[in-house]
Amino acid sequence: MRCPYCHKDNDRVVDSRSVQSADIVRRRRECLSCSKRFTTYEQVEEARLRVIKKDGSRVGFERQKIVDGLLKACYKRPVSTEEIDQLVRQVENQINETYDREVPSLVIGGMVMAQLKKLDTVAYLRFASVYREFKDASDFVQEARPMMRSREAPQGGPAAPEGRAADWLLNENNIS
Repeated sequence: MRCPYCHKDNDRVVDSRSVQSADIVRRRRECLSCSKRFTTYEQVEEARLRVIKKDGSRVGFERQKIVDGLLKACYKRPVSTEEIDQLVRQVENQINETYDREVPSLVIGGMVMAQLKKLDTVAYLRFASVYREFKDASDFVQEARPMMRSREAPQGGPAAPEGRAADWLLNENNIS
């Protein structure tokens, strides 16, 4: 470490201690050339994850962007903020396990959609409509069709032929 007084690179550490919940180490140093003392602070430099956007540009990863998107998708849905936080943590953990420096935004969106689909299908469709840039209602139908097929006909209504609620609903509304 270079002395701030004589600018020589010749010192010794006199005292070291942790500060701010052990995230930072404070070191008291003495210059062996001029005998003056000075203090340095040391902390781990974390490599910031970068996101490769659809247009090829790179921006810093921001957890809050995922949270904001999920809050909009889950508006007036029975999804708690704790569930949203847990979903974001799961996605962050997946990203950190798989990527070191850069991650494509398409991967992040795919991870979010996979987790959201398990949590709430309506919120999933809302998120997908923005993320995949749906152009019209047919894009919604195409995304919803597999989910609708797995459900039965609405209670109290006519039974769906062959148990295929999606085809019945789509045919009833003349949607193809």
